Amino acid sequence: MERKTVYIETTIPSYITGKPSRDVLTASRQNTSRYFWENERHNFELFTSQYTEDECLKGNKEAAKRRLDFVKKIPYLIETAEVVNLAEIYFDLLNIPKKARTDSFHIAICVVHKVDYLLSWNFTHIGHDSEIKLHYYNDKNGLFTPRLVTADNLLHIIEEERYGLA
Repeated sequence: MERKTVYIETTIPSYITGKPSRDVLTASRQNTSRYFWENERHNFELFTSQYTEDECLKGNKEAAKRRLDFVKKIPYLIETAEVVNLAEIYFDLLNIPKKARTDSFHIAICVVHKVDYLLSWNFTHIGHDSEIKLHYYNDKNGLFTPRLVTADNLLHIIEEERYGLA
């Protein structure tokens, strides 16, 4: 059986390589991301992109280096003209703010390369309503649609499949 594919978006290395947080939600996301990375990632074919690398370089220099070292170990998907064109469409379609424009590129690269899961903790601009619009547009245009998941969502999917609940 062929392994499913997972695209690692910037928030995943940020949580995994970040210093332990006192904030309950952040600490939970760190623990869940680390659990996925340490225990489940080997069940998937992982990918990331230059978009993730570019975002990882922002902010505190030491933290940026940790994030960059992390993503450099993951194969990169290639940007194509189709990715760029689709990202522009998604940017408008999903009404993504200019400061979060890269989110449309994360989605587009997953669509073009037919990645099963886009793994992220950042669904501020690409949450449920956006996912509905994305599915509608992609179905109408004969495009593949990845599942947009957080680490806890993906762990739940893994468990359902493992125990035949899916």
